[in-house]
Amino acid sequence: MPLFRPNIDGMTGYVPGEQPLAGEKVIKLNTNENPYAPSPAAMSVLGGLDSERLRRYSHPTARAFRETVAGVLDVPAEWVLPGNGSDDLLTMIFRAGTEPGRSAAYPVPTYTLYRTLAEIQDAEVAEVPFDEDFHLPVDGLVSARAAVTLVAHPNAPSGTAMPRARLEALAEGVSGLLVVDEAYVDFADHHALDLARSRENVVVLRTLSKGYSLAGLRLGFAVGNPAILDGLMKVKDSYNVGSVPCAVGAAAFADQAYHRECVERVKASRATLAGDLAGLGFRVWPSAANFLFVRPPDGEAGRLYECLKERGILIRYFNRPPLADKLRITIGTDEQNAELVREIVSIRAGAGDG
Repeated sequence: MPLFRPNIDGMTGYVPGEQPLAGEKVIKLNTNENPYAPSPAAMSVLGGLDSERLRRYSHPTARAFRETVAGVLDVPAEWVLPGNGSDDLLTMIFRAGTEPGRSAAYPVPTYTLYRTLAEIQDAEVAEVPFDEDFHLPVDGLVSARAAVTLVAHPNAPSGTAMPRARLEALAEGVSGLLVVDEAYVDFADHHALDLARSRENVVVLRTLSKGYSLAGLRLGFAVGNPAILDGLMKVKDSYNVGSVPCAVGAAAFADQAYHRECVERVKASRATLAGDLAGLGFRVWPSAANFLFVRPPDGEAGRLYECLKERGILIRYFNRPPLADKLRITIGTDEQNAELVREIVSIRAGAGDG
């Protein structure tokens, strides 16, 4: 007898970006971490945690963090549900909302975990293609009539923002749950929280991994109508957010002044790097995230990725259509970005392109 369900045996798991070995010296621009340190207030809380906090189970809904988020975003606490990263919230959504006969829909290319989670549930998927400029395909998504429709705003891997009017039209048109995955929204100019407040079928996901420099903490949250969150509560792990992430995350989220300072630094560096790469002949898609999506002038994205890796610089390469001629580059410090550009110039000169 097989050990697992047939759909599990037949699927391919999600493949995260490369992680360097401990002590390995690299410029890591491949998994969209923030290049700056977390809030000093968060680090102070981390250093002051006592053993009693670790001995006991955490609060089942991470109450301190939940209330902090609610206060900052001006929503009732019962409209906030914390998770072990926003991926944990996505898992809850697929677990509660999809199964054979209850499909998921999303535009592609996008975050590939969506497909993985659908495959775990043995749910059908409707993958609706973006056009070359990543305009949100509202009509195609509505026509899919999915139980769960997902949109990343800004999108990954393209970094492109979804216009507010298009998100509103999608929320109006879908009959099931609309999930707006705002993992990168800290670096964008608008968000979808108003949709979650005004519509009973919309839930917005956020994370502290990007804008708050806490990728290693694993902490995110959902904002939505309590009727949605109550359903997710039924399928979440009992103590899905630990005491340490709850305490540290609450301090980081409360420190909005430091958060805004780091975000503005990343946005300024993003503009500089985009201009530098465009000057080298790259196509650079408009980014509202903390990364750039680019196509090298010769289209040889795989070769450039390998050459940079040999020189100690990691970026993200997706070796599959329609992404095989493109790269995703995390925004690092200005010094890291400048080193990236210097190495690209050197690589292209060595190939006779410079």
